[in-house]
Amino acid sequence: MKDKRGQALVEYILIIALISVIAIALVNYLGGYLKDAITKTSCSLSDEVYVKGKKAGEGKCEPKEVQENN
Repeated sequence: MKDKRGQALVEYILIIALISVIAIALVNYLGGYLKDAITKTSCSLSDEVYVKGKKAGEGKCEPKEVQENN
């Protein structure tokens, strides 16, 4: 009877590596949208206005006074 613990360990490592690659790819693909969502939340918490950028991830917070003057 052979010891199969080493084989199971290799399988677990391959599964973890695959999940890691998928997670990194998703963050790279959706990163701008995630950044915009976090920025929108921080704008509302700091009583500022969210200004959408040209591309995903380029949004920013501006004070309400700046928006009222424009």
